Amino acid sequence: MRTEPKARLKTSAMIASFADPGQKTAPAPFGHALVKAARENERIAGLTADLGKYTDMHIFAQAYPERFFQMGMAEQLLFGAAAGMAQAGLVPFASTYAVFAARRAYDFLCLDIAEPNLNVNIVGGLPGLATGYGPSHQATEDMAIFRGMPNLTIVDPCDPVDIEQAVPQLAASGGPTYLRLLRGNVPTVLDEYDYTFELGKAKVLRGGNDVVFVSSGLMTMRALAAAKELAAHNVDPAVVHTPTIKPFDAATVLAEVDTDRLVITLENHTVVGGLFETVASAAVRAGISRRILPIGLPDEFLHAGALPTLHERYGLTVERIKQTVLAEL
Repeated sequence: MRTEPKARLKTSAMIASFADPGQKTAPAPFGHALVKAARENERIAGLTADLGKYTDMHIFAQAYPERFFQMGMAEQLLFGAAAGMAQAGLVPFASTYAVFAARRAYDFLCLDIAEPNLNVNIVGGLPGLATGYGPSHQATEDMAIFRGMPNLTIVDPCDPVDIEQAVPQLAASGGPTYLRLLRGNVPTVLDEYDYTFELGKAKVLRGGNDVVFVSSGLMTMRALAAAKELAAHNVDPAVVHTPTIKPFDAATVLAEVDTDRLVITLENHTVVGGLFETVASAAVRAGISRRILPIGLPDEFLHAGALPTLHERYGLTVERIKQTVLAEL
C-alpha cells in the first residue's frame, strides 16, 4: 500500500518576518518610505554594507542608483563614509545588521557621528530575536549598547505605519539616529488605532483597568493581541506604545505606570539595558514606587532555530504573554 508523505512545515533559521498566517502585511516599508522621503529631499542618500536586499535598501537603490552607495563588507567604512557625507550636507541612511552596527562599528559611530552630532541615520536589521541564526546575528543587546551614546536617538518601530512616518522625521531630526529595522513583509496593526508617529513621544493605544502594557517594537503588536485575548478572561489591559526609546517620553509612560494596575514592559531585547530598565529608571527618578514586571529576552546568548519556536521558548508569543498576566493577577 502506497502512502503519501506528510506535509512538512517549511521554515528557515534566517526568517525575518514575524507575520502570522493571514495577517495583513506591507512589503519593505522602510525601502518604500526612504524612496518617498528622497523624492521630497534631494540630500537623502542610501548606503549599505553588502546587505541591500536584506535591509530593504535595494528598493532605494533601484529608484535612485546615483544616490546609492554599496560599501561592501566593511561596516566601519560604511559609517565613516556616512559621516563624511553628513559633513558635506547630505542626509545619509546607512543600513547593515544591528549586530554589526552595535558591536563591530561602535567606535566609528561614537566618535565620527555622535560626538560631532551629525545627521546620520543608522538602520539596523534583525534587531533582537528576529533571526534564528544564533548569537552572531541576534542583536539582543543593541539598545543597551546604544543608550549610553550621547546625542543618539533610538527608535524601535512596531509596524509599517511607524516606519513610514518615522523615516522623514528621522531625516529632519538633525542629529544621529538608530532605527531598529523591521524588514520584508511586516505586519500592519497601528492603522486600526487613532495613531500617528511622533519622534520622542509615547502613545496610549488602548485604555484598560487591570494591566498596563508598556511596549516597543514588534512587542506592541503582541501586546495588542494579548489584550484582546485577555478580555475573554475578564482582564482589561491598557497598551502604551513607546517607539522612541531615547529620548524617552517619561511623562506619558509614568502617567500610566503610577496607578494600582499591574505594570508589564514588553520588548524584543534583553531585559538588561532596554525598555524595562528605561521605564524602571524613570519611575525611580520620579519617586514612583511600583513593581514593574519585564517580558523580554534573558541575559544570555540565545539558541539558534526556527523563529516561531524561539519566540515561544523565550516568552515573546501572545500565548506566553497571556499566561504571564494570568499568573500575576
